[in-house]
Amino acid sequence: MPKNSKVTQREHSSEHVTESVADLLAHEEPVDYKRSVLNVTGEGWDKQKDGEEELDAENRPAWNSKLQYILAQIGYSVGLGNVWRFPYLCQKNGGGAYLVPYLVLLVIIGLPLFFLELAVGQRIRRGSIGVWNYICPRLGGIGYASCLVCFFVGLYYNVIIGWSIFYFFKSFQYPLPWSECPIVKNGSVAVVETECERSSATTYFWYRETLDISNSISESGGLNWKMTLCLLVAWSLVGLAMIKGIQSSGKVMYFSSLFPYVVLVCFLVRGLLLRGAVDGIMHMFTPKLDKMLDPQVWREAATQVFFALGLGFGGVIAFSSYNKQDNNCHFDATLVSFINFFTSVLATLVVFAVLGFKANIMNEKCVVENAEKILGYLNTNVLSHDLIPPHVNFSHLTAKDYNEMYRVIMTVKEGHFKELGLDACLLEDELNKSVQGTGLAFIAFTEAMTHFPASPFWSVMFFLMLINLGLGSMIGTMSGITTPIIDTFKVRKEVFTVGCCIFAFVVGLIFVQRSGNYFVTMFDDYSATLPLTVVVILENIAVAWIYGTKKFMQELTEMLGFRPYQFYYYTWKYVSPICMAVLMTASIIQLGVSPPGYSAWIREEAAEKFLFYPTWAMAILISLIILASLPLPLVFILRQFHLVSDGSNALSVTYKKGRMMKDISNLEDNDETRFILSKVPSETPSPMPTHRSYLGPGSNSPMEMSTAPNGRYGSGYLLASTPESEL
Repeated sequence: MPKNSKVTQREHSSEHVTESVADLLAHEEPVDYKRSVLNVTGEGWDKQKDGEEELDAENRPAWNSKLQYILAQIGYSVGLGNVWRFPYLCQKNGGGAYLVPYLVLLVIIGLPLFFLELAVGQRIRRGSIGVWNYICPRLGGIGYASCLVCFFVGLYYNVIIGWSIFYFFKSFQYPLPWSECPIVKNGSVAVVETECERSSATTYFWYRETLDISNSISESGGLNWKMTLCLLVAWSLVGLAMIKGIQSSGKVMYFSSLFPYVVLVCFLVRGLLLRGAVDGIMHMFTPKLDKMLDPQVWREAATQVFFALGLGFGGVIAFSSYNKQDNNCHFDATLVSFINFFTSVLATLVVFAVLGFKANIMNEKCVVENAEKILGYLNTNVLSHDLIPPHVNFSHLTAKDYNEMYRVIMTVKEGHFKELGLDACLLEDELNKSVQGTGLAFIAFTEAMTHFPASPFWSVMFFLMLINLGLGSMIGTMSGITTPIIDTFKVRKEVFTVGCCIFAFVVGLIFVQRSGNYFVTMFDDYSATLPLTVVVILENIAVAWIYGTKKFMQELTEMLGFRPYQFYYYTWKYVSPICMAVLMTASIIQLGVSPPGYSAWIREEAAEKFLFYPTWAMAILISLIILASLPLPLVFILRQFHLVSDGSNALSVTYKKGRMMKDISNLEDNDETRFILSKVPSETPSPMPTHRSYLGPGSNSPMEMSTAPNGRYGSGYLLASTPESEL
């Protein structure tokens, strides 16, 4: 080879030499494609930066085992919503009939989109910001929007963990502090607290002892020091679990993911042994088939599927990014999706077994109270003894006997029956009382547990379960923030994690003032639903329509070693985007139809009352939605008008010691492009496997993609294997 050739210059010089592709391919020895990489960042080559990125890819943390990873995904997706949201929706929307739309939507929306997020995270091995910057730079705002939504959700979600911590420590006493109303002294007379007497012991303990709640969102009332301390403990737990990344959080998942199942099984066994448990379960799963035709039922099922799997938050992508690239993420998606579903069903069985027991207790109490009223009327001759069936024994009055007596009195005293003030005491009415969220966990369930033998033990177990369910979800939510930020901006993991937790605690003080519960309701209702729906729609569009479904399926085939089902091709391309668009439209309509408001606890009335948000609260509410969605148009505009670089400059080739880099300035000559695209396959060795790749329905040739634009840059040739240049 001539001494003055560019190749010889390259061998004797540490500086990179830019040369034509034709010269490069004519004089150079065959390239080792396992070691050669085509960099497609659109920037000049920086040796130090390139070395750091390669080292970062090689040294990226990884899960210790497949089990640890699966437990992390289960711990993230299985959360408080499975315990207190799904049972409520199941009861409200037709019992067993609700499971049909839920399963259908899980298969056509949940599973494909969950698989999509797992696949892009595992393929690119970056957090949500890096993933969507790679796939479509103009839609790079998806990653930033996900981080913002994770932050909003994490702010109030950890407050719920704080509430659970408070109840957990209060459970170590007998009797439980919410089992009876407190006695207060009024001078020399001891009386029951009025607010408690007019509501119930568990309701009073929740609103007054725990939250010390104000009458409206406008009445701040100052900080609740007990809840402030519990919030500090909650953020400390999250910080300790997250400080070392998956090295620390992965170990926590062994306990936080498995312990809730132990508790749920224990509660199910105990619940089935309780009197009335079967009534609750039968009521739960008795299908109301007419509900299946209600569009509202399908909307709520879709929303539950969407949030149950944690789609759009970035946590799924973050966890998957620590996998090896040959991991079978399709199996993971299917396994986690259906474990999530069966966990919801298990939790529903537990909840309604316990609520069936509680309904029987409350029904018996109702019978006793009304029987005393009837006895009083008999003694004062308001009612005749002839109205009482002869077999009725007031000392052992059953619900059946009372109902018979009630119907007789109602028939005879038809004109004056309302004046008697008697209740029907129907078990069905008790079972139909819908409760969800905090009302289920901190009022209904706690009241039921006061009637359990060894009630403190069961209370400790229940609230420890809630803490672990919340902690698993919080780790995933925080990973949706920390992983993309650390990947993108190369900040120190420990410093950023601690700083993030401290900042979140300070901002979260808004939720531990006396009106804090109303802000929790606001954030829960409005901060995530609409922005996340938009995020997931854009994720789907970015992969299926911009990057290309055929190309994505091809690369999944190369990554997994087998062809994904054509089912995914059609769901990603058509079904999921349409369904998500319908869901977004329905959510917007629902926001417009439902007046923005909240249930306030009025101390003087000892009852809940629906109030509308004041103007300033409406401003906060609207700001939450706008702020969470703002990165989407902002990043698009900045990159569309080239106000910031998106890395998609024109191409040139630079060769540096066995590495092909993208400096690819002005490669416009057709003859040079021909050398890359080489019409004769033998002229250019192919780095790709020789097996036929799946290109989607309707493809006639495995070589169809050879001249198609590759990736987001349209370079037209296949990229070698690095985290930055794959998908």
